[in-house]
Parts: sequence; C-alpha cells; structure tokens
Amino acid sequence: MTEAEFIAALRTLPLALGAAELQDDAATLALGGETLILTHDMIAEGVHYFPGTDPADIAWKLVAVNLSDLASKGAAPLGVLIGASLTEGAERFVEGLRDVLTRFEVALLGGDTIKPAGPAAFGCTAIGRATGPVPVRGGAKPGDMLWVCGTIGAAMLGFEAAKRGERDETYLRPTPLLAEGQALAAHVHAMMDVSDGLLLDARRMAEASGCTAAIELGAIPFPAALPADRRLAAASWGDDYALLFASPPGFAPPVAAARIGTMLPAGPAPLLVDGVPPAGPLGYRHG
Repeated sequence: MTEAEFIAALRTLPLALGAAELQDDAATLALGGETLILTHDMIAEGVHYFPGTDPADIAWKLVAVNLSDLASKGAAPLGVLIGASLTEGAERFVEGLRDVLTRFEVALLGGDTIKPAGPAAFGCTAIGRATGPVPVRGGAKPGDMLWVCGTIGAAMLGFEAAKRGERDETYLRPTPLLAEGQALAAHVHAMMDVSDGLLLDARRMAEASGCTAAIELGAIPFPAALPADRRLAAASWGDDYALLFASPPGFAPPVAAARIGTMLPAGPAPLLVDGVPPAGPLGYRHG
C-alpha cells in the first residue's frame, strides 16, 4: 500500500473538521479566540538519516521538521511530545533535544520510548498556537503570486556532503522559519513548508487550490554553489524546510522572499516549469 492509498483509506474513518480531510500538514483545533495547531512527523534510520548519524543531530532534525509544519500555519510552538528509540547514543539524543528545544524556546510535554529490534525510528508531535488566520494548503487563487521564503537545494548539497563524510549544518540541523511564518500568515492565501521537494509541493498546493502553478526555474532561490545544470534536480529534492506561499497580486512580503511564479486557472497540467509540464519525479514520495 502506498502513502496515497493509506491516506485514502484513513479518509473513510470519522475525521474531525480540523483534520482538513487529511490534505494538509497539520490539524487545527479552535479554542476560544485562538487555534491550536497539531502536527506529527517521523524520521527513520536509513530513510531520513544515515546509519551512524550523531543522535544529537537526529533529535534536532526530528523536532525541527515538526516545527516547520507549525511555521507554515503561522503558529508559535507550545510544546512537543517525543517517541524515541532507545538505541546506542541515547545520551547524545537527549543533548540534541536540549539544543533544539532551547534554540526555539519549546517545552517538552512528554512522550514514549521503545527498544527496537531493528532500525531505529523516532516520532514527534508538535503543538502550536495561532492567534490570527491560519493559512491552508488549498487557498491559492488564479492570479496569485508564488513565493519562496528560504533556500532551495542547500539540503541536497548537504546530503551529498554527508555521504562524503563531511558535516553540513543545513542538512543535519535545519532551521524552521517560525518568525517568518508568523509574519506571513495573515497576508497569504495559501502556505506550506517545502519538505518533499519544491516542485512536488507546488503541485500539491495547485491541486488543492484548483489551479495550475507556473514556476520559473531561474527565479528559484538556489545556493550560489549549485551548478546551473542541477537546478531542476534541486527543485525536486526536498528537505529544504523553506516556506512556499501564494499571495494576492501586488503583495510585498514582510520577510525576505523570492517570487518564483504565478497561480493560473486550472489547465491540463497542475504544474508548469518554464511553461512546460516537468517530466520525471517532482520530489520525494513516501511509498
């Protein structure tokens, strides 16, 4: 069963209104004049990190990728619950957890542990609070401008550096754009974090919004070190944890961002890159 098939099966279950039909990266729960944002992500050995990775870096990434989901909803983090595999180096995992929780001023609420017989896996539930409008994935409109806050492709270069035995902080310890997400939330029609690849995530936003996303490859904010002939690969790679958002025409973002394209009325293809539907994989798919 693929991820898409599994999620389709889950949609046959009773769902809360805030689950958004399981078509977004986080759930919402209205409480008075505020909204709680709840999200959960997992990372696994051999899938999201190399065997032998410092457990401190695993802990950082585990929390950071969940905080990135909160950032896409304009939420301030309240706390996290951790599901941890008790493997060799658990002390280092605690140290990394302390680092990331301190850096982003997040409290540990609790969690669970397991001693695995096979490869390690870790889970994190992050809870945040939004006091204003909460952006959704599917709110973009034809004519909206498409923007990226952050850099696309640095994680791909960092992954390749890690394969060579080099340390790269961008890949090992990503930074969730929490302040940027909070600054943007009230002004955008749609927003999501870029975790599975910019092109795949842009397609997802377009499909959820009933639009076509038209992206200019040369407008994407790539690292200066990225060769021009690798831009398409970088835009399809993922692990960037940038923010992709759609705004009304004429909008001037209050944060550093690059305009990468436009939302068009829905056409035959949900995604165009330099005017053409891209071929090949657009990003990382979970099964």
